[in-house]
Amino acid sequence: MDRSTVTPVEILHRWHAGNRPIAPDFEHLAFWELADDLRARAFGITPDNAADVVRCKTDLFFSILDELHTFPQKSTVFLETLWNLWLPLAMQLSTAKQSLNRPLIQGILGGQGTGKTTLCQVLRLILGKLGYSTVSLSLDDLYKTYADRQQLQKADPRLIWRGPPGTHDIDLGIAVLDKLRASQTRDLAAVDNPKSDALKPDIIKNIEIPRFDKSAYGGAGDRSQPEIISGADIVLFEGWFVGVNPVVDAKLNEFLAAAPFPISTESDCQFARDMNAKLHDYLPLWNRLDRLMVLYPQDYRISQVWRNQAEREMMAAGKSGMSEAEINRFVEYFWKALHPELFIKSIIEEGDRVDLVIEILGDRTVGKICRAIDLKLSH
Repeated sequence: MDRSTVTPVEILHRWHAGNRPIAPDFEHLAFWELADDLRARAFGITPDNAADVVRCKTDLFFSILDELHTFPQKSTVFLETLWNLWLPLAMQLSTAKQSLNRPLIQGILGGQGTGKTTLCQVLRLILGKLGYSTVSLSLDDLYKTYADRQQLQKADPRLIWRGPPGTHDIDLGIAVLDKLRASQTRDLAAVDNPKSDALKPDIIKNIEIPRFDKSAYGGAGDRSQPEIISGADIVLFEGWFVGVNPVVDAKLNEFLAAAPFPISTESDCQFARDMNAKLHDYLPLWNRLDRLMVLYPQDYRISQVWRNQAEREMMAAGKSGMSEAEINRFVEYFWKALHPELFIKSIIEEGDRVDLVIEILGDRTVGKICRAIDLKLSH
């Protein structure tokens, strides 16, 4: 077979169909690992290690082959995404975890519809095959209680929906991440194997992972029963502004002066300024992150389309949903609070704070996979 005609996806489909790897497969895949220069740099793939990377990815691919039907995504590019993103990302997290003597906290920043939940579910499955215990925590899980948010709304009527800075219990988030960072893998071994020598009462910890029920109080949402775990090797902490820092006033005012949609009035501008100021309160929480990746839509406005699609699918299934006008107001409210064109671009432009950028195309497939500094240079 010729490299110009053989694609990685064709090889993966053959493997998926039950064929075992043949020697040329590894040569072709190693060639393709280096063909995408941005992705190769993002995952540390070089001509010297490409063959080893392919062997490791192949072993991991076959270890999960019988469980692929349990994965949450079933798109036409499923195998391509698995090979190009999910497998090497899990391997990268494994390497990062091994360099620490405590659990790894991976931040995941992404707006509505960018696939944060799917990514976390897939990573948990793959990392489990690598021997790691993983827990997912959403920024949504840190919302203040319904009663507290009612009081908050009385104090600031602009907070008509949960979600913007100020609606979360930051101290709770810090406490949970600190407990997770202090947990040890041996605790998990003791729980998994009651006969283990590691089973000692003084090292077993019960850590409460907060959970939030968005359906409570007619959709206003409230805390639900926490999930109890004894610890985790890797924590996936995701949310629509996880890791986002406040921007300096001059930069914010310059952005607002251009009246970016949907910010159009002075009250909109003041809301944006106040939400930017609130981000300062979140910095101690972001300081707990070991790594940060960004799920970056090719066009931030597509999230409105995705949300409308999701609501239509819910209503088609007989569930209640919002009208298109209601959805548009909802999404635009978040853009008014923290406009993606300013805040997401700013954190990527900082470069050193973001380890990985995953571009999400309009059809929700993955585009570029790169380091923040390389995306900045490519633009």
